[in-house]
Amino acid sequence: MKFTKLLVALLTAAAFSACDTTMTNTNRVANTNANPANTNASPAVQNLAVVERPQNIRDMMAARGEQDEARPTIQILEPKTDSTIGSSTVNVRLNISGDLKGYKPMMDMATKMGNHIHLILDNQPYEAYYNLDGEFELRNVADGEHTLRVFPSRPWHESYKNGGAFRMVRFTVKNGGADAGKPATTSSGQTMSNSNAAAKPTPESKDMQNSTAGAVDPKQPLLTYSRPKGEYKGTDADAIMIDFWLANANLAGDGGQYRVRYSIDGGEAKFIDKWQPIWLSGWTNGKHNIKLELVDMDGRLIENGGYNSTTKEITVAK
Repeated sequence: MKFTKLLVALLTAAAFSACDTTMTNTNRVANTNANPANTNASPAVQNLAVVERPQNIRDMMAARGEQDEARPTIQILEPKTDSTIGSSTVNVRLNISGDLKGYKPMMDMATKMGNHIHLILDNQPYEAYYNLDGEFELRNVADGEHTLRVFPSRPWHESYKNGGAFRMVRFTVKNGGADAGKPATTSSGQTMSNSNAAAKPTPESKDMQNSTAGAVDPKQPLLTYSRPKGEYKGTDADAIMIDFWLANANLAGDGGQYRVRYSIDGGEAKFIDKWQPIWLSGWTNGKHNIKLELVDMDGRLIENGGYNSTTKEITVAK
């Protein structure tokens, strides 16, 4: 009888012990779920806002004297418009004249900045041309029709917008022998376009399409995307400029009937109604897509060879 009572007591204690262990484990799981170990921070929210021209740019303008009042006129000497070139290497020669007020393309070797020409092959990111006395070559240009657009720029890449500051030519490469596995480049190796189908994308534009002239009509409204471009680091990413060249069209704020629509990362579309650059602040780190379009007052895209709607990718690293 005593043995039976002892056995019952032992079994009862074991049952309570198991129950307590189960409850403890249950509480431990509940606490784990209530306080997950995931310490990853939420992604930063990007709230972009139009801001004033940055102070460092205003300081540069003050130090440049009358240069920003210049009215440079540019000419494309080579390639000739509607010419046919039997080589994948295309020579580029430009001439600049007009009321320059001291403006001259030239790189300051200390700062790696200076006045320059934005040179755009087809609808790809521009390359800066600093020395018009030196040779400038486009290499490995694919067979087919191409466009070349040029306009003068300031050290911080803001374009001059006076009459005569923009030129465009169409030319054709025939039997040039370009390497289909490599992009077109400058003589210094800077990528100009992925005009060859097998060429890999570049960091400055993830969606470089096969680069051809398109059915561009030089007499019709034409939007040329200029900035932003490339990578923005540190304080350069505090306020990023949107700038473009506009031909054969006036924006609504300048008495015309067109608007420039822009969107960032596929977000809400906004509008620029005066032909001047804007600066956007509030960027988050990472890659961003900028889309610029020329539209009418009802928001309809103005078609011209596919160039009036352009998307580029940039990288922000604060």
